[in-house]
Amino acid sequence: MRKYLFLNIILFTTVLTFVVVVVGAFVRLTDAGLGCPDWPGCYGKVMPSHAAQDIAKAVADQGGAHGPVSIQKAWHEMFHRYLAGTLGLLIFAIVAMAWTQRMRHGDNGQSPWLASVLLLLVIFQAALGMWTVTMLLKPVIVTLHLLGGMATLALLTWLALRQLQWRDAGAAWLRPWAALGLALLVAQIALGGWVSTNYAALACIDLPTCHGEWVPKMDFQHGFQLLRELGQTAAGDKLSYDALTAIHWTHRVGAVAVTLYLVLLAAMALRVQGLRGIALVLGGLLVTQVLLGVSNILTGLKLAVAVGHNAGAALLLVVLVVLNFALSNSTTRPRW
Repeated sequence: MRKYLFLNIILFTTVLTFVVVVVGAFVRLTDAGLGCPDWPGCYGKVMPSHAAQDIAKAVADQGGAHGPVSIQKAWHEMFHRYLAGTLGLLIFAIVAMAWTQRMRHGDNGQSPWLASVLLLLVIFQAALGMWTVTMLLKPVIVTLHLLGGMATLALLTWLALRQLQWRDAGAAWLRPWAALGLALLVAQIALGGWVSTNYAALACIDLPTCHGEWVPKMDFQHGFQLLRELGQTAAGDKLSYDALTAIHWTHRVGAVAVTLYLVLLAAMALRVQGLRGIALVLGGLLVTQVLLGVSNILTGLKLAVAVGHNAGAALLLVVLVVLNFALSNSTTRPRW
């Protein structure tokens, strides 16, 4: 009974983490990251409704509700914080249960260290969430916050899979290919986060070229400076359109390369009987993610499409974690 309770709590927490990642993308895309300019409350209050006067004053000071502060944006931001706080409490419960199992069952129980690493990661995530606000959406902090959310989702997925009886897929030869696919996807997610946090998603508005050229004029030096403020170079100058183009173009080229590799990986996994279901899901998600990426450009970054693109990246991550877990105990070679 305790085993199933532990598994169900992990599964629920994994789903909640996915929701937190998607809601975080919604907050970022609706420009609500500074809807409450302090942390963890909103103008020192638990709920935006309690801070209505402070928010109204901030709206008046910025010349209307079209700036970074509004009551609606404050609710978006605080809803995300409420979800993240709940997630932190659930992960604390998972850690407590993992260590309790170790004390009761000794070496026969699963190692609680993965759960403990999760707790440390969530604490660091909370710090990144605070710095996101106090450092005024500095791109490197917001990108790290996104990656931390994805890492939490990946580790929880692995922890959930560890509770299940997984049959040997019999394809140890595929293990390094799957590991590389996961690494490439993480790099592409980081690039996507850098695009989003620098508001470079529409730096190129034509397809398949960019500004009518395959290789447009770009400024990689300033576009990929990590330690700088939003919209500025490290020297404090305004970030050029060429720098935003470099960010967008790199993500676009990365998307082509990663998609081709993952299509190859899915094709190889499809030849292994125990991995065919995972391969088909991976292929379907890849098609969906490409269509969403193209739609982002064609629709001018429509909110639902952009949020869906972020959700698609998270689901791809989950599928590749599942594939790597399935291969983690494989010892046999393929039958061609």
